[in-house]
Amino acid sequence: MRRTVPVHLAARLQAHARLEVHASGELFAYVDGYPISIGRFGAGAVERAQELRKGLPFASFSATGRKIEKEVDLLVRRLAESGLLNYCLACTATGEELLVIEPQVQGYWPCMAQIGAADRLVLSRFAYMRRRGSELVLESPRAGALFKICDPKIAAALAMLSVPQQIKDLRLKADFPGLELFALLLDSGILFKPDAGGNGLRMEEGDQTLVPWDFHDLLFHTRSTQGRHANPLGGTYPFADVLPPLPAVRPRWPGKKIDLSKATTASETTLSPLAKLLRRRVSTRAFDTANPITLAELSQFLDGAARILSVLKAAPDLDDGGHAVRPYPSAGAAYELELYLAADKCEGLARGFYHYDAGMHALVPIAVQKHDLDTLLTGSQYTMGAPAPPQILITIAARFARMSWKYSSIAYSLILKDVGVLIQTLYLMATDMELGGCALGIADIDLFAKMTGIAFHVEGPVGQFVLGRGAKPFGQGQAAGAK
Repeated sequence: MRRTVPVHLAARLQAHARLEVHASGELFAYVDGYPISIGRFGAGAVERAQELRKGLPFASFSATGRKIEKEVDLLVRRLAESGLLNYCLACTATGEELLVIEPQVQGYWPCMAQIGAADRLVLSRFAYMRRRGSELVLESPRAGALFKICDPKIAAALAMLSVPQQIKDLRLKADFPGLELFALLLDSGILFKPDAGGNGLRMEEGDQTLVPWDFHDLLFHTRSTQGRHANPLGGTYPFADVLPPLPAVRPRWPGKKIDLSKATTASETTLSPLAKLLRRRVSTRAFDTANPITLAELSQFLDGAARILSVLKAAPDLDDGGHAVRPYPSAGAAYELELYLAADKCEGLARGFYHYDAGMHALVPIAVQKHDLDTLLTGSQYTMGAPAPPQILITIAARFARMSWKYSSIAYSLILKDVGVLIQTLYLMATDMELGGCALGIADIDLFAKMTGIAFHVEGPVGQFVLGRGAKPFGQGQAAGAK
């Protein structure tokens, strides 16, 4: 059997962070000048922590070791919870880096799954390698970390795992990278163990809830929302210094124009009620905290915009689960969207987290931690740039398999189209009731999973909408929303 080069796993402080001990003895991590308290630790643990700049081997600390090793272990884990660490798999003799692990979810901690010589491994169908600048990275929408590959031989070894391979056979290969690498990737879902005699295809990976997902859909869901990646998100204007912005109004096509205003007799005074409603629609980001929305108004709003009006049975030749008719259209009449309400201020409704049962027209409370509810509400406040949390935050979640059971390649795209239709319906209902509303473009899928206990790929956020009574008289001083 081929001998492998000894390697070790080390924790490393991210480049943008630094550690500093205050006179009180409290240890702080500074990120862009902002202090994060890590706690009080002994001088020995603090001194050891300075090695995190270049990399502190996992073997040098342990939750079950000596006192100083336990203290260092606690210190390192607190830094991990704050998202301030990367991890490195390196050659023990030379220190040469083989792999750098960059966490993508809060509190990621690398673990090595158990692997036996007879075990078979294969690449996940969600795993992919790509160029990032001048680097090669390996990632998956299911993984809690991104893996930067520093040794090209690792890429070659992973290519062999497009079909299941036994560990005992892999060990005989000249470029076998070691069990530690495979154990880390197995724990992250980059690799998995197929069924005995299986070929590692779709039906064998994970549970049945993953079966309907196409690769591109799950990737887009996780990379276009908050919670499962560490990329910049939102209005960062990444190309402001590179490209000029496109004009707000597209330049005219050449040719003689047909003036439509001359072809109609409609005027502002003769517009239909719907046309007037569409023109009154605005985005409201500031709300009247002294005069919040009432439960009766919330009931009327949900009844008009989202209630199930009727249920049609499945066709006799194909049991597709039936169809629920609602006030807005949905692709294939799937109506896969569900509404979850975080109530901060609503007269007649206790502060909390609720699911809207559209069939019974009822709110069902969901027990959540106060900290998580606060995080959800303040996150939406930050997204809007508002002076206070919203009175009601509606999270639009999708039951993904409801759409992907029928449609291939376009399932997630159809879900997002349904979200747009529903958001416009919510806007119009709010406008009609002289309430304020605002669509949000960011939702934290990991926070939602934590609050509901539902895996992010089973049911998760695809949009958010803020609702409440506007801080100013309706229609006065509100800037028209771009959404």
